[in-house]
Amino acid sequence: MNLLVKPSAPLRGTLILPGDKSISHRAVIFGCMAHGVTTIENLLEAEDVLRTVKIFKQLGVDIKRVKTKRRVVWKIKGKGLAGFKAPRGVLYCGNSGTTMRLMMGLLSGLPFKSRLTGDDSLNRRPMDRVVRPLMQMGADIRSIRKNRERIIMINGKSLHGMRYRSPVASAQVKSALLLAGLTHQEKISVQEPVLSRDHTERMLAGFGVDVARRGLRVDLGKQRKLRGQRVIVPGDPSSAAFFVVGALINPHATTQLKLRRVGLNPTRIGFLTILEKMGGTIKVQKRRLICGEPVGDLVVKPCRLHPVSVQGKIIPSLIDEIPILTVAMSQAAGTSSFQGVGELRVKETDRIETLQANLPRYGIDMASRQNSFWIKPRQLRGNIGKSFGDHRIAMSLAILGTVAPGSSWVMQTECIKTSFPQFFACLQSIGVKFKLFKRKTL
Repeated sequence: MNLLVKPSAPLRGTLILPGDKSISHRAVIFGCMAHGVTTIENLLEAEDVLRTVKIFKQLGVDIKRVKTKRRVVWKIKGKGLAGFKAPRGVLYCGNSGTTMRLMMGLLSGLPFKSRLTGDDSLNRRPMDRVVRPLMQMGADIRSIRKNRERIIMINGKSLHGMRYRSPVASAQVKSALLLAGLTHQEKISVQEPVLSRDHTERMLAGFGVDVARRGLRVDLGKQRKLRGQRVIVPGDPSSAAFFVVGALINPHATTQLKLRRVGLNPTRIGFLTILEKMGGTIKVQKRRLICGEPVGDLVVKPCRLHPVSVQGKIIPSLIDEIPILTVAMSQAAGTSSFQGVGELRVKETDRIETLQANLPRYGIDMASRQNSFWIKPRQLRGNIGKSFGDHRIAMSLAILGTVAPGSSWVMQTECIKTSFPQFFACLQSIGVKFKLFKRKTL
């Protein structure tokens, strides 16, 4: 599916965003591990999350989608760790790195064999950062390749405790180790160089697990039995970022866009800090807590943006939003930069290379060196962009097309379904002019 987008009228209106992807994954995983019934509201029904749901069904968990007149609720009948059954066949993770890495942690400590694989993109992504510490806990994991397919073979067994000092700030590494730790009673702690997303720690506490964060270290205590809960998933801030930037760079200064019930976890909203440093007019209203997660409504107005340099400890809190932040930078009055963003090279694509392949087509200068790059705006123009199968690149180029003079194409937009299947409906509701084509029509 290819997208044709044109400069649009003022982006205005109110959006209620689908559930946060990271929290949705964890709600499913912990609900399946728990004893008793867990209900999940506003679960993100995107391909990545549904891969996690399907895997737990293969493990024997009763999961149902219940639709009423008012809402959709996912109901999980958890039986605890002892309720899982050895799966038949390979557990397919699709494009979801979260699914694969977190399942590796859980399956390593369960008493049966399992196999994991993914699509071509996921099979190229590094797993050693999770495999190495799990093997230090005693896990039996090996990876085999057949043509382009990689299969992770796990011989589940009893694991031992560990104090692990991670060389990278990665919520997936941290979560995989904590999940492995939930399968036994020995001491487990994980320390990071910089705080990564803390959804796992927050939600485990909500499910009754004794978990404590001490600075950059997370410890599991003696109480590791999960109890079923009611979970309400807040709106995904990573999804919100596309519309926040789209509203900021729109030239019509009298309009505003409102995004309701957006997750405002401090480990996830570095992009808001950067946009505010650039002069962005963003107000937060109705701050509150939902299931232990901070939530609020965002009100965004167009404004002139200033260049900015982004580096250091803030990077983990905005790593997924860097593609859309480059779109904001393309409308700033001067050169902006990102430094120390090597993590971009091991995402769904090498996002530094992918941005380099696209932005100059639109009249935006981009220079890169190893783990850093620079953005210098010039005369913006519509063009043909390629997603390379990366959902965040596809959505960022779509937003860029709303301000680029002329017509802009974004090729291969099917990948957006992995994280944000409602993206096009949201674009339409706030006034973006676009058409979708099954084949390129120029």
